[in-house]
Amino acid sequence: MSRTREWIKFGTLIGVTLALAVVFMSLIDAPTRSLAQQPAIQSTASRPAPVQASQPVIDLGNAFVSVAEVVRPAVVYIQSQQRVEARAPQQEHPELPAPFDRFFIDPRGNTPQQPQRGSGSGFLISPDGYIMTNNHVVEGFDFLDVRLFDGRKFSAKVVGRDTDTDIAVIKIDARDLQSVSLGNSDSLRVGEWVLAIGNPFGQQFSFTVTAGIVSGRGRLLNLAGRSDWSISDFIQTDAAINPGNSGGPLVNIRGQVVGVNSAIASQTGFYSGYSFAIPINLARTVGDQLVANGKVTRAALGIRVAAASDADAEYVGLENVGGVVIQDFASDDSPAKRAGLEQGDVIIAVDGKEVGYVAQLQQIVGFKRPGERVTVTVMRPGGKRQDFTVRLIEAGAEPPARVASAEEPRPSTSGSFEGKLGIAVEEVSSSAAAANLQLTDAQRGLVITQVDPNGPARDALAAADARQRYLPIITHVNGQRVRTPTDLQRALATVRSGEVVSLRLFETIADTPPRSRVVRFRAGGEQ
Repeated sequence: MSRTREWIKFGTLIGVTLALAVVFMSLIDAPTRSLAQQPAIQSTASRPAPVQASQPVIDLGNAFVSVAEVVRPAVVYIQSQQRVEARAPQQEHPELPAPFDRFFIDPRGNTPQQPQRGSGSGFLISPDGYIMTNNHVVEGFDFLDVRLFDGRKFSAKVVGRDTDTDIAVIKIDARDLQSVSLGNSDSLRVGEWVLAIGNPFGQQFSFTVTAGIVSGRGRLLNLAGRSDWSISDFIQTDAAINPGNSGGPLVNIRGQVVGVNSAIASQTGFYSGYSFAIPINLARTVGDQLVANGKVTRAALGIRVAAASDADAEYVGLENVGGVVIQDFASDDSPAKRAGLEQGDVIIAVDGKEVGYVAQLQQIVGFKRPGERVTVTVMRPGGKRQDFTVRLIEAGAEPPARVASAEEPRPSTSGSFEGKLGIAVEEVSSSAAAANLQLTDAQRGLVITQVDPNGPARDALAAADARQRYLPIITHVNGQRVRTPTDLQRALATVRSGEVVSLRLFETIADTPPRSRVVRFRAGGEQ
């Protein structure tokens, strides 16, 4: 009986233990399967949902892809190299007879001359191998190799170069090539999307595509090697352009080339947000002449010009600042001068086409034919608008038309300044600086000896240089001839403070031809 009780107690203990075990396991949520037996996790509660891009963004991305697919096969990689002249070994002891002289050959003479190499970009403008690029990509090189997007390589020859626009055309011997479609750069709008395609840093990053917007138009760049005929009318973009991109296409969102990538503005020489391209309308005009004739022939009015300032606009009665001021004539026989144009006239149109800045005038006139007649519209003081018919001459037939720019003002010493202009003057006959100059009567007037650094002319005029490297002479004030200080006071008598005053200067600058130009600014003095 006692044995039966013990078995009952033992059984009860085991049951309680199992019950406690079940409760314990339920509390810790023990898995009923091993991890290997569990099915794959299906829950997406912690996984981020795909980004739902808006359709315009998707369309823009697809447009970029399409442009790249269409244009890249027409872009080329250009490698250039100069010819290496063979050099004979230099000898330490040339007086020794052979074969003993070979033992004394200067080892430096055996070092081969290293060829100069370069690289850049270009793009096919015709299926038969004509390629547009920058002049600076090919200038000075003897051998040109062109590699296409499909890997084929060709030797190229130069068809023609134009240094004044930095455009060149080269050609490879091939057929049925994919070429680009040229757009209309005049219709470009600031803010419009563009892509730059080229070969930054050479072959390693060839056929690179970068995107940006048109940041500005009509940009003037004072690049090295500019001449008086150089046309500076750049499209500014923030699409990344680096060394090696030169000559490659700038393309709009429709896949049309609107510019030729040419320059960057950077303190390091690498992209820093400011890139520049030559408008394709200008490049196409140059390219057509290069293909047809191997050179560019330009027409000219025979004038020297500068961009109109706000003072110029007010002086001739323009509501908006724009136009081009005639500074001087290239010669006394200038066709513009014969037609009746005058210094200080503000050109606002040629053949009815508006002229807003210097590069526009250069392009409108420059690519017409010498001998052609054009109608030049100018504004004169008092809001007087006049048209003149000018027969164009070939550029270079007389001294080139200089795009004049004011000299940087130089610090001046204290002195007695004329109040309305803030300058000190003396007659040419009293000027030591002018004593050795062979001045004509038309060039004689008042030498500017000092400019008040706080006066109204501080940003427009500079005083004669004590080293006689710069000599400015005032010949006219508001159209009146001045030769003496009395003449100057008489010409300024009716000018009130704040009014625009117009000065005509004759300037001599060291190492450059003498020039005449027009300067306008607001008069000072008491109201």
